[in-house]
Amino acid sequence: MDIAISFAQKFCSMALLGFSITMVMSAMFTAQTKSTGEYSIPSFVACILFWFLIVWLAMIEGGQGCIVGLQQLEKHQFEYTHPMTARCTSLALRGDNLERFIVGRQFLVVLVVFVISMCASPLEGASVLNLPSIINEIMLGLGVALTLTTIVLGQLTAQLNAAQCMLDFIDTPFMLFSTHVSLAIEQSGLLHSTYLVQLLFARLTGTPIATKEVRRYIRKMNVVCLCTCT
Repeated sequence: MDIAISFAQKFCSMALLGFSITMVMSAMFTAQTKSTGEYSIPSFVACILFWFLIVWLAMIEGGQGCIVGLQQLEKHQFEYTHPMTARCTSLALRGDNLERFIVGRQFLVVLVVFVISMCASPLEGASVLNLPSIINEIMLGLGVALTLTTIVLGQLTAQLNAAQCMLDFIDTPFMLFSTHVSLAIEQSGLLHSTYLVQLLFARLTGTPIATKEVRRYIRKMNVVCLCTCT
C-alpha cells in the first residue's frame, strides 16, 4: 500500500511538472509572456535564456551546499580526482571568502529568479493549449506553472543532488565562474550594509564574530564605532 501511494505521489508530481513546463513554453512560443509579447524578444532566444538561467540557478543553489559541506574535507583528498572542485573550494574557503560568497550568491539568486520571471511571466489573459479559462488563470495567471518549474528544476532537485554528490556537483568550470561572479558582486559593496547589521547584532548579543582576517574585522568594528558615534 505504501509503495502504491509513493508511486502515485511521484507520478502526479512528475505529471504536474511536465504540464507546468508545457504551459510555460506554450505561452512563450505564442508570444504571451513579458519577454516575447511585451518586449518582442524572439521566442527561441527567450527559451534559451530561460533554460540557461534555470541551469545557472540550479548550479548556485546546489553549489553553496557543496562548498559549505566540503569545508571540513582536506583538499589533497580530492584535488587530483576533482580538480575543478578543488579550485572552487580553495577560492570560496580562502580567508573569509565563504561569508563573501554567501552574500554575493544570495543576490545572484534573486537576480536570476527576477530575470526568469521577466522571461516567462505570462501576459494578462494569457491562454494556451485551448484549456479552460480557470486552468489558465490558476497555472499561468497566478504563476503556479512558472513557480513549480523554477522551484523543482532550479532549486530543490539541485539541492538534493548536491547533498548526495558534493564533489561531483561542483566539479565544473561553470561553478568556478559562478563563484567568481558571487565574490565580485560582494566586492562591489552593494551589500555591505549586511555586515553593519551583523556587527551591531553581535555587539547587542555579546557574541564574537569568527574571522580568519583580523584586519578586515578591525575595519568592520571601526565602521560600527563610527556609525554608532554619529
